[in-house]
Amino acid sequence: MAAPWTQWDHVTKIDPDKPLHDGDSYAGIADTGTDALIIGGTTNVTESSVQSILDALSSTEIPIFVEPTYHPMQSHTEGLSGYLLPVVLNAGNTMWLTGAHHEWIRSSDLEWDYVHPEAYIVLNPTSTVATYTQADCNLDIDDVVAYAELAEQILGQQIVYLEYSGMLGDQTIVAAARDALSTAQLFYGGGIHDYDSAYEMAEVADTVVVGDVLHDAGIEAVEETVRGAKDASHES
Repeated sequence: MAAPWTQWDHVTKIDPDKPLHDGDSYAGIADTGTDALIIGGTTNVTESSVQSILDALSSTEIPIFVEPTYHPMQSHTEGLSGYLLPVVLNAGNTMWLTGAHHEWIRSSDLEWDYVHPEAYIVLNPTSTVATYTQADCNLDIDDVVAYAELAEQILGQQIVYLEYSGMLGDQTIVAAARDALSTAQLFYGGGIHDYDSAYEMAEVADTVVVGDVLHDAGIEAVEETVRGAKDASHES
C-alpha cells in the first residue's frame, strides 16, 4: 500500500504558536482543497496547543499529521493520521539529528505505525529553524543533491523536505534534488504565497507545503496556492 503522502500535491502547515487570520477557522482550512494538514512549528509548541487544534479539526476528514518539535508525554492517535518526525540532516546541533528523537522515544509509548521520519534540509540561513538547529545553510546544488541521496539511499527516508522557511527557493536546486531521488517524495516549503509561487515550485517538487500564508493572509490565499499547485501537478 502506497504511503499517503505520495498522493499529496499541496499541504498546509498550521503553527500552534501563530494565530489564524481574522475570521478564519481551523475547520475552514480543511475546505481549501489542500491534501493534508501538518500541525507544527519551531518554537513554543506544546502538547496542549496541538491538542486544541486537533479538537477544532475533529469533524474534518482530511489527513492530519503532527510534527512533534515538543516532547509529548504519550502518543495520541485519536483524530490523527500520524506523526512526521523531522530529522535535520544539516543541523549543527545534534539534538535535531537524534537527540530530540531519543528523548521522545524514551518518554513516550510510541505506536510505530504512526511515526514517519522526514529528512529535512534547511536552506534559509536567516530562518528561525536554521538558527534553532544551527543548520549549515552554506550549501551549493551538489551539496543539496548529496544530502537528498544520503537521505534516501543511506538512511532509507521516504520523505525529503527542502525547507526554505520564509523565502522562495531556487527552482534549479529543487529540481535537481527531486531528480536525484528514486522513490522518496520531495517536499518543498518556503515563500509560497500566491498562485504563481505555488505553481512555480510544484513544477519541480512532488509536494508543496504552505504555512506563513495561512497565518499572514488567510484561507483565501491558501486556496490560491492550492490551485497553483494542482494546476502544475496536472500539467506535468
